[in-house]
Amino acid sequence: MPTTYLTQALHRAMRQHPGRLATICGSRRRSYAEFYNRVARLAGGLQQLGMAPGDRVGILALNSDRFLELYFAIWWGGGVVNPVNIRWSTREIAYSLDDCETRILAVDASFAALAADLSECSRCLRTIVYAGDDAARGGMFSYEQLIADHEPVADALRANDDIAGIFYTGGTTGFPKGVMLSHANLHGGAVVALLEGLVHEGDIGLHAAPMFHLADGAFALALFLRGCTQVIVPGFQPERVLEAIQEDRVSAVVLVPTMIQMLVDHPQLAAYRLTSLVRVSYGASPISEALLDRAMQRLPSARFLQCYGQTEMSPIVTVLSPQFHHEARHRGKLRSAGRAALGVEIKIVGADGREVPRGTVGEIAARGPGVMLGYWNRPEQTAAVLRDGWMHTGDGAYMDEEGFVFVVDRVKDMIVSGGENVYSAEVENAIGQHPAVAACAVIGIPDARWGEAVHAVIVCKPGAARITGDDINAYCRAMIAAYKCPRSVEFRDALPLTSTGKVLKTVLREPYWKQQPRRVG
Repeated sequence: MPTTYLTQALHRAMRQHPGRLATICGSRRRSYAEFYNRVARLAGGLQQLGMAPGDRVGILALNSDRFLELYFAIWWGGGVVNPVNIRWSTREIAYSLDDCETRILAVDASFAALAADLSECSRCLRTIVYAGDDAARGGMFSYEQLIADHEPVADALRANDDIAGIFYTGGTTGFPKGVMLSHANLHGGAVVALLEGLVHEGDIGLHAAPMFHLADGAFALALFLRGCTQVIVPGFQPERVLEAIQEDRVSAVVLVPTMIQMLVDHPQLAAYRLTSLVRVSYGASPISEALLDRAMQRLPSARFLQCYGQTEMSPIVTVLSPQFHHEARHRGKLRSAGRAALGVEIKIVGADGREVPRGTVGEIAARGPGVMLGYWNRPEQTAAVLRDGWMHTGDGAYMDEEGFVFVVDRVKDMIVSGGENVYSAEVENAIGQHPAVAACAVIGIPDARWGEAVHAVIVCKPGAARITGDDINAYCRAMIAAYKCPRSVEFRDALPLTSTGKVLKTVLREPYWKQQPRRVG
């Protein structure tokens, strides 16, 4: 088996174009030689702090060049990356750190204040590295000092099936699950992105989507494989994105549809020169034809490409190429999620695991180089979705005669709101702890801005004090991230149930979705 390790891209860049610009982050511009040297020194610093081969190291930060340096330094030093969801509550973050025994955590200025609470909440967290621009806070190790004080160390060369990252997703049981992805998985995902045209030679790529998301991670790795320049803004703000595209001549970007909407509907859009932007890749939720029409009109130099995927597949499963957004749009494939990406195989299966006829709705199953190793310390949940090398995605769809996949519903009760995955069971667990709640069900309903919004249906206990939707929202915010909390609440006397006592969520969804041409992305 060929040796595949994620730091290969840096070794190649150092030999072929050390002087090429690797990253642009605010006023900081670093060449590949500088990036390479900093990574090797930071790896030594992390080892000095106790990072042993296979140890997990967390990153809790906004987008920056240091985020990319941490990825590679952790791999270079033999560690495993645990990118933390910046929108989670302290409780959720502590759970993920403890679940995979993350002892070292890097934080930036935006999250330094959480360090003390996390140290108290987490039983595993021991060491915090401060990766901000100012001096290290009390009790933290300085990121820049670690680089300055350590000589470059040799690449540990962990490779192939060695775990490279544990990426946490929402859990249907109410707890996040750690998706174990190997060096081969992540390298394979980046190669798929290259083969499908998300990144081209000479691109200048922009990171505006959250870097803890694997979608952005795969984009970054593809850019590194091509030796491209990467521009980083802390987070998505339309003005900053427009400025970066104009000033740094950005040619490629990965966004979710809500970001595209905020970008193309910005009142000052026409004031920016955006002709350098030639590729916009999007995913996580469907894009309406009306929004796509506006985007194509207002970004005439850009071609659009859609990806459907999931973390467990590293992450790309299908791709709808620019051809079907532009010149071949008349073929009516725009409502699809595209066809199996190069190197990926897809089938639609029934409850018995057998492939169903074309046009029949079933569950998407996929296999390819990106299929995860499994869920961290969850053998039963791993076995439930990984069968004979096929990843059973939990998403319902049908496939037409040309292999285009049309996603119609979710087998799992997952809601995608603004590109973020929200699992209904997790929200239901939070709501169900309210003393006035007897029963509840959480569903996704259409939302013009976010794609889907979290909606709760609640049955109150007899004689309980009257509560409102605002009460429920405030109660949930103490336990789960704000984006998971219900945006709307309705109260009923009873929930519709099956004969076995399960809630009929199809009945709850029906009034909201019956007029929608496409139910979910």
